[in-house]
Amino acid sequence: MKSMRIGLDLAKNVFEVFAVDQDEKVLIRKTIKRSKVLEFFIQQEPCVVGIESCGGAHYWARELQKMGHDVRMMAPQFVAPYRKSDKNDRNDAGAICEAAGLPNMRFVPIKK
Repeated sequence: MKSMRIGLDLAKNVFEVFAVDQDEKVLIRKTIKRSKVLEFFIQQEPCVVGIESCGGAHYWARELQKMGHDVRMMAPQFVAPYRKSDKNDRNDAGAICEAAGLPNMRFVPIKK
């Protein structure tokens, strides 16, 4: 598994992606259309992907697991303290990425 960690902020039409390497250096910070998300993750080596739990999160988590990614889903109230600035999708993706790398974070089980 690649030592990259990705935070994925889910939304209606466009998703925010934030990725860091093992040294916490930012590798990717971009906006992806819903229709291109799976295509983007197919191109990535299997890695840790953090997602905030919401209505469609279980679907996306299952799809990413099929590709070999280690998906870690978290409740929004546990991600919020890691947001560095205003609440927007880009900052949420960064907070999700940071929270997904914490050893003591509580993760939500993915529904089958």
